[in-house]
Amino acid sequence: MTTEKLSLHARNQHRDPYDFGELISCVPELKQYVFINSYQTETINFSIPKAVKLLNKALLKHFYNVQNWDIPDSNLCPPIPGRADYVHYVADLLAEKQNEIPTGTSIKGLDIGTGANLVYPLIANRSYGWKMLGTDINKDSLENAQQILDHNPDLSSVIQLKKQSDSHFIFKNILGPKDKFTFSMCNPPFHDSEESALKGNLRKTKNINKSKVQKPLLNFGGQQSELWCEGGELAFISKMIEESSLYSSQILWFTCLVSKKDNLHKLTSILKKVKALDFKTIDMAQGQKISRILAWTFIPQKDRKDWF
Repeated sequence: MTTEKLSLHARNQHRDPYDFGELISCVPELKQYVFINSYQTETINFSIPKAVKLLNKALLKHFYNVQNWDIPDSNLCPPIPGRADYVHYVADLLAEKQNEIPTGTSIKGLDIGTGANLVYPLIANRSYGWKMLGTDINKDSLENAQQILDHNPDLSSVIQLKKQSDSHFIFKNILGPKDKFTFSMCNPPFHDSEESALKGNLRKTKNINKSKVQKPLLNFGGQQSELWCEGGELAFISKMIEESSLYSSQILWFTCLVSKKDNLHKLTSILKKVKALDFKTIDMAQGQKISRILAWTFIPQKDRKDWF
């Protein structure tokens, strides 16, 4: 019997079991992929890319009123509940000294590597009314993200997109001298090579199917820029921290997902080196996967209230 997903954030709308009746009413095409498993529970086969994409489309429509969400088969198809968790933990971070979660367009978020799916800005705006800027180095991904916005014209004034023209930088070329953001967020490339990414997908598919799969099904898709970069997660986040010090007065809280716990020691050393005034690790758990958010700021405590 499926029970409430207690590991998800308390405000996460996806803690309850999926109501496939409701979801199929949103996206009828999903019906052909739903079946009853050995626990007498309705589910889908998460190793089938089309099924996962249709589930996402239904979740985004049902819970967030996002119409006609779609991505190319070659792009990352993110698990919505986990993405929502990141947004809610950022909300807690912003509420820490305010005693209430700040909402509305005065809160401005920067999503680094928003991808074709645009999921973080969509959930952030629909959940808290925040204004979001999504950035990416991939032109095709941004074009698809723009198509999602075109299908949802009410979002055009609150979610904007900007291309990063140089993969060597994260904030440069994105932030103008007068730009200010309440927070930044990022789900960085995890792997250090294409080979590593393929092996990771093979393990993931084996775990889902509980069988010996010889050929990796890229069941969550993924362009190179989404899945891997030279040096992997550690190199990417290290670069982000070092560059963030150059924009220390323009973003209140820098945040980034960290998948490998072993990377935290090195990353916190870099934070001390760049003289971050405050940093913290926020643990997240989705099912068997444990991840964490690393958050840091250069803004003194007494000045943080001025950002709201």
